[in-house]
Amino acid sequence: MSGSSRPLPGRRPAGEHEVKGLAFRDERDERALREGEEEGEAPPPPVAAGPRVGWRKLTFLPVVLIAVLLATWLWYRQADLDALSRNALGNGQVTKALWQHVQLTVISTFFVLIIAIPLGILLTRKAFRRATPFAMAFANMGQATPAIGLLALLVIWLGIGRRAALIGIIIYAVLPVLSNTIAGLKANDPTLLEAARGIGMSPLGVLTRVELPLAVPLILAGVRTALVLNVGTATLATFGGGGGLGVLITTGITSQRMPVLVLGSILTVALALLVDWLASLAELLLRPRGLEVGT
Repeated sequence: MSGSSRPLPGRRPAGEHEVKGLAFRDERDERALREGEEEGEAPPPPVAAGPRVGWRKLTFLPVVLIAVLLATWLWYRQADLDALSRNALGNGQVTKALWQHVQLTVISTFFVLIIAIPLGILLTRKAFRRATPFAMAFANMGQATPAIGLLALLVIWLGIGRRAALIGIIIYAVLPVLSNTIAGLKANDPTLLEAARGIGMSPLGVLTRVELPLAVPLILAGVRTALVLNVGTATLATFGGGGGLGVLITTGITSQRMPVLVLGSILTVALALLVDWLASLAELLLRPRGLEVGT
């Protein structure tokens, strides 16, 4: 009959199959039919990963810093400076102090990285794990010591100059990078490391292709902390003859010249914020894609 819903002989309803004379219906086909999907439809294209750094992250802090520095420059231009203030801020003294501060920060951070990260890797190896408490105790002592006291001791030992200032800054900033490197490597899943060894990776291959990529977020967080510490500690380099923006700050305090003190302080804060912003960008860009949430 034309109004009958019975299927024609030899044909089965869509989604129903026959195996050894028995009919069954595939649940996936049934669900696809309910949702109105056609059989053989191509799977949806993969969703492209979004950008790691948004425009707000790229523009907000730089715009704020530019506005603050512009306002400081305008204030400085109309400030009533006496002869002592003009002598402290003129003849390229501000540019020289800023460049010295940047050099102190970059050089000290470089040595912190080449000391703390290899040492952290070494202390997580089986042969050197017993030395970890001693190395951490030494690093803690370096940061627990007041920075000005540490610098004074180094000046007594090494004499006045940039070398004493750099060594003091390096000792003060080793702890965050060292502790984060050790923590990041120890936090790795042992089953992943065992699987890497099981497929024939060498110890160096496991370290460079599995352990370090997984520990990158924690290591970068330690580097970011060390950078900001170095910018702040470098202001004390002036007491050891190392130069930097601390020269402007101490000159402003000792001579009671507010324009000199304000300019040195604002430049130090702006440099610290800029360094922290650059480190945060590096932290986002260098993080392995596989460790991002939602990927």
